[in-house]
Amino acid sequence: MKDESKQTITVKTIINAPVEKVWEYWTEPEHIKKWNNASDDWHTSFSENDLRVGGKFLSRMEAKDGSSGFDFWGIYDEVKLYETIDYTLGDERKIKITFASKEKYTEITESFEAESINSIELQQTGWQAILDNFKKYTEESI
Repeated sequence: MKDESKQTITVKTIINAPVEKVWEYWTEPEHIKKWNNASDDWHTSFSENDLRVGGKFLSRMEAKDGSSGFDFWGIYDEVKLYETIDYTLGDERKIKITFASKEKYTEITESFEAESINSIELQQTGWQAILDNFKKYTEESI
């Protein structure tokens, strides 16, 4: 059952690349490790991804100086190739990502249930920074 008290936060970006390439860079661990950080002093040291309903993903996010880190993981609820990815995080929050293929670009919209530790603004800023980093990595790589 969905917790109605959880606020949903949405972040978006437009990637100047076809949806097939965007999907590949979003879902393949060797790419995830190169873009999945909100700032230059963090990185993803490990990533695995079983992209199917019931499959699990795991990314180890760490400060480059070794001072802190955490596992970001979840289980896929829905996967529609080049369209949507829905998953539930380990803390039971729901995430929905849509990939809208346009003529010369792909729009990504990511909506997630807020957690209660950090402010809404901090969460939105952090998730948007990761999405912006994905855009930069993808556009520079194609």
